[in-house]
Amino acid sequence: MRQVILDTETTGIDPAQGHNIIEIGCVELVKRRLTHNHYHQYIRPDREVEAEAIAVHGIKNEFLADKPSFKLIADEFIEYVRGAELIIHNAAFDIGFLDTELARNGYDFKIQDICPKITDTLLVARKKFPGQKNSLDALCRRYGIEHFDRELHGALLDSKILAEVYLMLTGGQTALQLGSDLDNSDEVGAVIKPVVQGAALPVIQSTPDEIEAHEKMLALLDKKSGGICLWKQLEGVNADG
Repeated sequence: MRQVILDTETTGIDPAQGHNIIEIGCVELVKRRLTHNHYHQYIRPDREVEAEAIAVHGIKNEFLADKPSFKLIADEFIEYVRGAELIIHNAAFDIGFLDTELARNGYDFKIQDICPKITDTLLVARKKFPGQKNSLDALCRRYGIEHFDRELHGALLDSKILAEVYLMLTGGQTALQLGSDLDNSDEVGAVIKPVVQGAALPVIQSTPDEIEAHEKMLALLDKKSGGICLWKQLEGVNADG
């Protein structure tokens, strides 16, 4: 299934109080590979952006004054996400806003009606890391994702970051590379290479110098621990066996 990583920025935190979406950012995954088929749109809201929201994303009312309304961009957005699995961090927030905007503009369906599968990476992270911080920033620190300049939130930027986090959360990928092996690969961007279970892995033997250094370190640890170095004990067990 085609996957779309989605994020929004808004005028405030509660669509029931009349707040609007002011930015939508999406990136596409096909066969777990990032493509260049992004969707990004700023939107003119029906009300002013609250100061607290501006402090988070930096999007000011003056900037949005000449942007299209949600009604003008809705059809294009709907066609972009239709049929895809949506991947969202704290999905209830974004889906709540999207459903409210659709209803306000005369659409008689909800996002889940056109995107039957919605994955909330916050829930995935909480299951994988119970009791720990699982914000997008916390997950970036945990996985060593440091190459994004992110002083302020932004829907497209956060979607790109979330794509990396999602691939790490669900596949154990360890390196971000450029690839070109996607079908119809003209649109191929960054590729995360997964670890394939059952694949033949090369065995690299230790050199004599490395073995000598290892033995010296074990001897030092055994001395410091009063003769209870676990590694030395295991070596003895293996030798006896």
